[in-house]
Amino acid sequence: MAIFGDPFRRFLLSPTIYRSFSGSPALLDWIESPNAHIFKINVPGYSKEDIKVQVEDGNVLVVKAEGHGGKKDEFHGKEKDIVWHVAERGGGRGGDFSREIELPEDVKVDQIKAQVENGVLTIVVPKDATPKTSKVRNINITSKL
Repeated sequence: MAIFGDPFRRFLLSPTIYRSFSGSPALLDWIESPNAHIFKINVPGYSKEDIKVQVEDGNVLVVKAEGHGGKKDEFHGKEKDIVWHVAERGGGRGGDFSREIELPEDVKVDQIKAQVENGVLTIVVPKDATPKTSKVRNINITSKL
């Protein structure tokens, strides 16, 4: 059986843990302590007003940044003979990015805290210490559907 025809290929080819949609790399560290999940994301040049952190679909942490400190139009209109050779810092493209992280089930999404300092966004997602009820559900088997 070809792997591309396999319905489970998404588990092998595209991990659902985190996704990045990026005009500039937003490097991520994910650290787990006994009490929390801690995410550290490089966001140099972004202020807290440029960054949005939210939870979507119940357990997907979404981090977006726009407006890379005005660098997008840094030379626009000043000199008409400007030629961009390399624009890796977001100079000609805006430098927007988005990261999506699928959170584990053992977290308290209503107690998430975020802080940006020295070009690093730190997001603390506390763990829920209360035990979860089992999600095992028995399925009755019949001779006809």
